[in-house]
Amino acid sequence: MPIIHQNFAITGMTCQACANRIEKVLNKKPAIETATVNFATETLQVSYDNTKTSPDEIVAWVAKTGFGATLDKSMMDTQMPWQLWVLWGLSLPFWVGMIGMMVGSHALMMPVWVQFMLATVVQVAYGAKFYQGAWASIKGGLANMDVLVAIGTTAIWAYSTYVWLTHPDAMHGVYFEASVMVIAFVRLGKYLEHRTKTQSLDSLELLTKLVPSMVHKQVGDGFVQVAIDEIGVGDVLLANTGDKIAVDGVVISGQAWANEAHLTGESAPVHKAVGQMVYAGSVLSDGSVTYKACATGAQTKLGDMMTALADAQGSKANIARFADTVSAVFVPVVVAIALLTFGVNLWFGTGFDTALMRAVAVLVIACPCALGLATPAAIMAGMGVAARHGVWFRDAPSLEMAGRIDTIVFDKTGTLTKGEPVVAKWQSLSSAWSEQTLIAVTASVEQYATHPLAVALVQFAKERAITLYTVQDVRTHTGQGMDAMIDGVGHIKVGAPSFVGLDNWQGDSRQSDDWDAMSVVAVAINDEPVAIVGLADAIKPDAKAIIERLHQQGITTMLMSGDRVSAVDAVAKGLGIEHAQAQMSPRDKLSAVETQVKAGHQVAMVGDGVNDAPAMAAAQASFAVGGATDVARHTASATLLGESLSHVYYAYHIAKRTLDTIKQNLFFALIYNCIGIVLAAMGLLSPVMAAAAMALSSISVLMNALRLKRLNLMTE
Repeated sequence: MPIIHQNFAITGMTCQACANRIEKVLNKKPAIETATVNFATETLQVSYDNTKTSPDEIVAWVAKTGFGATLDKSMMDTQMPWQLWVLWGLSLPFWVGMIGMMVGSHALMMPVWVQFMLATVVQVAYGAKFYQGAWASIKGGLANMDVLVAIGTTAIWAYSTYVWLTHPDAMHGVYFEASVMVIAFVRLGKYLEHRTKTQSLDSLELLTKLVPSMVHKQVGDGFVQVAIDEIGVGDVLLANTGDKIAVDGVVISGQAWANEAHLTGESAPVHKAVGQMVYAGSVLSDGSVTYKACATGAQTKLGDMMTALADAQGSKANIARFADTVSAVFVPVVVAIALLTFGVNLWFGTGFDTALMRAVAVLVIACPCALGLATPAAIMAGMGVAARHGVWFRDAPSLEMAGRIDTIVFDKTGTLTKGEPVVAKWQSLSSAWSEQTLIAVTASVEQYATHPLAVALVQFAKERAITLYTVQDVRTHTGQGMDAMIDGVGHIKVGAPSFVGLDNWQGDSRQSDDWDAMSVVAVAINDEPVAIVGLADAIKPDAKAIIERLHQQGITTMLMSGDRVSAVDAVAKGLGIEHAQAQMSPRDKLSAVETQVKAGHQVAMVGDGVNDAPAMAAAQASFAVGGATDVARHTASATLLGESLSHVYYAYHIAKRTLDTIKQNLFFALIYNCIGIVLAAMGLLSPVMAAAAMALSSISVLMNALRLKRLNLMTE
């Protein structure tokens, strides 16, 4: 069955109940596999069978629920609409009258018939949106915020109209200003909420700005400035110091230093020379290069990141189901509380108008907007911060789960270590030859081998700028080593200690336990052993500091590797990891992780290879480090783009801060509504104050989520 995944922008939602209703309707359609609506991002993610339905039909289904849907998110306007300006203009005379009342003057009060006219215009023109939404909501079987506002403002307007018609000369007992102000505050609050969500929380617009709008393209023998839309694969482009790279490409001339922090989270510039890749959005801090375009638009690494971030931000965390459950029953419960408030106040003789105002205040203050925004707002902000730090979470549940972990299991090779051997120890055994000469003859022979140990020995000589000898009669002895002739030196043998006659070599270094954790290479000249070299997989420079930071956060760290015991123990000891297991097969790692999970631990697995994939899949969270295999990346719940191990800490810390923010938002929203309902029922909040407070609650939740965007762990 051909399943298509499509995103839509949704318009017209006012609270989480609206999102729930769209999901309920779409998920009942046979052609829809899954439909998820994110209230904060105002997006719909749909997986559907394209042989049974189409995007146009999905849009039509959404329209029947009372909302709009479009494939183009850019159509969402964040400018304050003129209708809102008009609404507040109509409410201005009521504000003037209210101010006059506060200072004890009735001179500024409008005649009641004028109040009726203005309030009726507002109720019909601006209340229509709430009536439409309320009716569609009730038909869909889920009551939303529109129901509360429609009932409340209609009750105020109808009661005030009745009082005016039965007592035309009465100035008291009419509350037209309350219905107008409630609508004005609710509409303003929703506008501010929408603007905050689209302009502040969404990180996609910031990523879009990383790409230049114009670029220098080679035409003939020179370069001309053209729009980025005109660039295609194969075009040759020019970038100078301070320029942004427009597309992914390969350098064909020149050299420069590029800042790729937007992709990797690492601020240190990366040197770019001929044959190396440059990526869209990178900034050249120094130098100049011409590069051939290899990928443009959505096919670039930045474009892929934007797609992944959009999908992840639009997904729904498991903790959001709590808000969905509450929202589904919230409105009916609030209506019942409002009716109870009205009845109790009448029973105790507070008067019909007072009882009505208190009941309406309960309806208005209880709108569940903040509750619906609590989780997705924090997820949006957290996803953006993580991407800025070089961490790509697959979806919202992955981010949520990463924030709950208490145990991190590390693979060794390529994760805690660089995955390539380096010379860790060098011991000369003969005073007849200088160390520089011994290094030179060793590298001269090993340059003809492709073994990782040979490559490391050659690199060791290059780093010291040692000139190599001309070598003759090179021969390879499989599993043992190599030998060759060097004029002026003699017969050289490089390989295992037994190959050069050092089966039982002694010395202070040999007696050290450090040698047991290394791969040992011996060198002989004219059958006389002259040097012993210890090679080890180098630990990443920041690994020890990151392990210590995780321990400070209360995280238990474990090391699981297929390498020999001595090598694993040496790395664990050097990094301060107490729990280490060696010689583990992929099945052994899987079993060990499953044991930790069954014991009640929240486990994250960090790995880079195919052999790590089973254990990564079994862990509640998993991180694929930079350079990981495709299998590891596809299994992982998050991909760490930089080579630095600090990205593991970034992933955990950002996820934990995001989860803490979600919990704060949910607590604040629930407590706010509970306290607000009580105050409104007691008459301590007027409907106007309730409307203003309701709008403020949503903004408060959004602002709390925005605090995440100030997080910058790279400067700590």
